[in-house]
Amino acid sequence: MTPEKLVEELKQACPSGLKSVVLYGSAAAGDHTGKKSDYNVLVVTADLGVATLDALAKTAAKWARAGNPAPLLFTEERLVQATDVFPIELLDIRECHEILHGENLVQGLEIDTKNLRLEIEHELRGKLIRLRQSYLLTGGKPAAVADLMVQSLSTFMVLFRASLRLFEDAIPQPKVEAVEKLAGHLDFDADVFATVQRLKEGTRKAKEINVAELFSTYLETIERVIDAVDAYIHKGA
Repeated sequence: MTPEKLVEELKQACPSGLKSVVLYGSAAAGDHTGKKSDYNVLVVTADLGVATLDALAKTAAKWARAGNPAPLLFTEERLVQATDVFPIELLDIRECHEILHGENLVQGLEIDTKNLRLEIEHELRGKLIRLRQSYLLTGGKPAAVADLMVQSLSTFMVLFRASLRLFEDAIPQPKVEAVEKLAGHLDFDADVFATVQRLKEGTRKAKEINVAELFSTYLETIERVIDAVDAYIHKGA
């Protein structure tokens, strides 16, 4: 199912209440790679009662079966109210999106940088706690530890890209470039993430590297970014 087909079915399912359909993520940024990428959409409706959800359910299920995440659902009022708790996500959407239908309700969203800092720290600390928990279950086996880094890489790179917003206004879309720029501000070696990326792509094998050393550096670098975000909050920048 294409985004255009999704819009047509949403219009049929919710003819009077559909206010906006917004494409965001890799497809909106021009990074979509066909079957290897999915489409992310935000849908704004007049209300989100059970009747509306039931009306949208069949289309949403077809969309998900096509390999896409279920649409993010908001009313216009709830979207505005969400800016203080989802600043990372809504900043990314505001920065790079395509309106597929209706009004542009994301461009004018006002997002407080203080809320951004708090969400970044909350998310980083939570993901780091889970990373350590997961490491305990690997038994230190190199293949399992390498897989743990590969599975967590995308999440941390998204959060590092968000962290760069604390230091710069112009943020590159590719996460790898954003991490490299962040390293320039916080003085860490971004090569650790490039190595994990190569593991993810399959161009490097776990048996070819010192996985224990790589994980140690991975962990230390995440902690350094968390400390920098925390310091940024407390100095009131």
